[in-house]
Amino acid sequence: MDKPRQKPPATALSPATIDMIGEDLLFNIFSKLPAVECAAAACVSRSWNATITRLLSLPKLSSAVSLDPSLQVAVNDVIDKVLACPIRPQFVIASIGPTFDLDEAHRLIAGRFGSQIPVITSISQGIFGQNATTNEFEEVQWETFDDEEEAHADLGNEIHGALLTVGFLPGLAIDLIPLSKTRGNQVLMIDDLVLSVRERSSSRSGSASPVGILLFSDEDTDIKLVLEKFDYAFSAETVIVGDGGSQFLYRGETAINPSNNKAASSAAVALLFSRDRGKPPGVGETQFHVMLSTGISSIGPTYKAVSVRERSSDYSTWLTAKREAVHGSLDGQTILDQIYDELGGHNNCPVLYVGVTKRRKCSIGQEKPSWISTHEFHEVLRGDEEYLYVHGVGIRSGDSFRFYHASSDLARASCNTVANNFRHLKQLLNYERVDHTNSNSVAMQKKPVFGGIMFACCGRGKLFFGEPNVDGSPFLENFSGVTFSGTYCTGEIACADLSSYEQGSQEHSSIRCNLHVFSTVYLVMSYTPPSPQH
Repeated sequence: MDKPRQKPPATALSPATIDMIGEDLLFNIFSKLPAVECAAAACVSRSWNATITRLLSLPKLSSAVSLDPSLQVAVNDVIDKVLACPIRPQFVIASIGPTFDLDEAHRLIAGRFGSQIPVITSISQGIFGQNATTNEFEEVQWETFDDEEEAHADLGNEIHGALLTVGFLPGLAIDLIPLSKTRGNQVLMIDDLVLSVRERSSSRSGSASPVGILLFSDEDTDIKLVLEKFDYAFSAETVIVGDGGSQFLYRGETAINPSNNKAASSAAVALLFSRDRGKPPGVGETQFHVMLSTGISSIGPTYKAVSVRERSSDYSTWLTAKREAVHGSLDGQTILDQIYDELGGHNNCPVLYVGVTKRRKCSIGQEKPSWISTHEFHEVLRGDEEYLYVHGVGIRSGDSFRFYHASSDLARASCNTVANNFRHLKQLLNYERVDHTNSNSVAMQKKPVFGGIMFACCGRGKLFFGEPNVDGSPFLENFSGVTFSGTYCTGEIACADLSSYEQGSQEHSSIRCNLHVFSTVYLVMSYTPPSPQH
């Protein structure tokens, strides 16, 4: 009788056997693993660890959007999506809808990442990014409500959702530094913030000016004062962008609330990016590129403020003005009538702003003050037969200003200009000539764009343009498949000169504008690989 045929014993492939398939193939296999499984695989063998270390040394920006009405589900959706591929998180930025609880959202998100990783969670005016489920790009803007009951009653709007962005930027060290208040939470410790940034950047890179700063401000903070000092204190090459007015919480190794390491809130928080002079060999460099799409157009003559009164009770300024080279001051109603006439009448008048040019002395600590010129926007509230009333303070007698109004046509044209600039940037990064050390040849080295972040005015978006995704289109058209996300805010930060608004004008190149209205700020990240060893 024949014996039953025995099955050969099952044998599992050992790491040594898998290594035989080649490092490049292993690299491709590991790149498909979720972040947690990839980290576990790095512990299997030295060869695996070396391959995964090389994989995790590459630049990475990962982002996802969820519109699920459950906070827990939305958070799980976006975290699972951003960690679906290998990444070594250096920072985490989250934005949530107004009906989600900020404290709970921050706790859920921060709890999924190591305690050494800076985390910032904010309530934004809207989000833009790739849906975690459908992989389609979503643009969602939320209305502001006085209470939660009113928000839930407005069933016509999406009022929930979450956006999560996680990044690893080779060659950069990242820190989180808050802006504190004192004297009954009335005085901002701006000089202390600037000195802390200088000190941390110097220790990381040897330079007091960092590569970049992502700044998030509380909605009740006058961030213009901070931006003025930042623009004065740091090199023009330092990229400064962010959200100028939201509610937020943060956590970071160097910025944790002393009370039991719980999440802390502050007047503002700066996510600092410094060149890392202690980076390991074989690691390239991350570069930041900033572009601005404007959405307002100047109108009417230039005026000079004559009589100025500030009201701290409602944070407004009352002023009279005169036209330059014309004697006699004008009341608010007379000034507005002139602007309305140019716009075609009262009924056609959109939201108006005055752009005020301010020349002030500025210093940090005991340094000798220097003169700087800045341009700041103030929303026009109303006018009467005595005063022009504008939002905000800081205007002085003698300051010059012009009126500006929002224009969707201008904004769309500006988006097209940004798209063309992105196209040119892509060509420069892909074909830049590089002289390698110890070589007489000149080689072409690609510097790929691997991610982008957008800060857009909440006045823009679908209602402003009449169609969705206009703000995101310049990036998406030029960098298809590259991670891109953004938020809508009430004050978009970008340090730029005034010539961005006065096209072709060189006279405004020395006047800085740091907090914008009806604009979109694009932060683009590219990577320069290390030079080949010879």
